[in-house]
Amino acid sequence: MKLTPGKLAGMKAVSDERGVIAAAAMDQRGSLKKSLAKERGSEVDDHALVEFKELVTQVLTRHASAILLDPEFGLPACKKRNGKGLLLAYEKTGYDASEPGRLPDLLDHWSVRRLKQEGADCVKVLLYYTPFEKKEINDVKHAFIERIGDECRANDIAFFLEFVGYDAEGGDEKAIEYARKKPEITRGSMAEFTKEKYGVDVLKVEVPIQMEYVEGTRACKGASAYTRAQALEHFRHAAEASSKPFIYLSAGVSNPVFIETLQLAAESGAKFNGVLCGRATWKDGIPVYAKQGAKAFEKWLEDEGVRNINNVNEALKAATPWTERFAM
Repeated sequence: MKLTPGKLAGMKAVSDERGVIAAAAMDQRGSLKKSLAKERGSEVDDHALVEFKELVTQVLTRHASAILLDPEFGLPACKKRNGKGLLLAYEKTGYDASEPGRLPDLLDHWSVRRLKQEGADCVKVLLYYTPFEKKEINDVKHAFIERIGDECRANDIAFFLEFVGYDAEGGDEKAIEYARKKPEITRGSMAEFTKEKYGVDVLKVEVPIQMEYVEGTRACKGASAYTRAQALEHFRHAAEASSKPFIYLSAGVSNPVFIETLQLAAESGAKFNGVLCGRATWKDGIPVYAKQGAKAFEKWLEDEGVRNINNVNEALKAATPWTERFAM
């Protein structure tokens, strides 16, 4: 595979000198607002989201190759990214729970052209996906991603697709029953969207296991869905499904759990190409900002936040440059 000039420039802009994507994620919107309100004990206004994103960006991009932001509340933070690469989210936050299938939607007043004009090096879209959903629902999602892929091709900008699995039968995604299904959901999703027709350049994926159900890990608290050897095989099996570069997301777990996860990925030999890591670096600072304000949160970021992202960077020594996937 060979990248076009614009896509190649964007990929380089969000990568470190090794060709590994060591990016921070700060595109949370609805979930962040709820978390801040819960800690504060009252509603928070949009200014709080803007300020929170500015502080995270200002501090953590000193230690990251890029930052993922949203154009709704994150544009002021773009100016504080210390010269690092910029990914902008294109999707609306969350999904319409009144409709079946967790169908996606795009931001009303944005297009790939507008995101690029705003300074985006790459475009990111999140899709809730499982290969085991009804065919008519997944067909809608496939067409949706094909359209975005064509839009990114037309504007010559790299397309990062993030997919988050779920139980098509309505089960609890934190339960052990879902943990047993997750390896095939992750692998099947990677196998689908690595297809050239979607125009995806980088897959942003969940790890194929639930760490709290891996026997013998520090994250395991009791019942297990897989042995360590089985977990390693799941990492390898999922990685083999994609011919495109792929990076791991932190999926809201704590920093210690994410580090142990990346160590397991490294042990498996999976050829992952980096991370887009959000809450594992900054989520423990939410109560600090909500209760003590911006100055206290900035101080927390410069201490705990920097320690968290440097832990991730250390684990990323095992990552493989994405340049190995493309003809340069």
